[in-house]
Amino acid sequence: MGQPITVFQKASRRPGIVRFELNRVLTGMGHEEYRSAADAAGHRPPDLLARRLFEHKAVKAVHIYANEVTIELHPWTSAEGLKEAIEGLYIHYLPGVQPSITG
Repeated sequence: MGQPITVFQKASRRPGIVRFELNRVLTGMGHEEYRSAADAAGHRPPDLLARRLFEHKAVKAVHIYANEVTIELHPWTSAEGLKEAIEGLYIHYLPGVQPSITG
């Protein structure tokens, strides 16, 4: 199990570009750029996030720097679901185990 990442969507002046700011640093001071899921073959947090984002057919490219994620979308697509994909990056449950919600 893990702790959710807090994600804020930021405005972008360029059409087709979506920016997110996270409450966690994923790359340190390094820049990571991915043009396809195949580029994200590693096991580091930015690689895992890039693969997760490429599962959304709208994603054309991903750039991650520290706690900022910039996504280039394919034309005529939406960023719907991308924020949630980032927020759930570190939420893992063992197979067959799901926590109960109590209030």
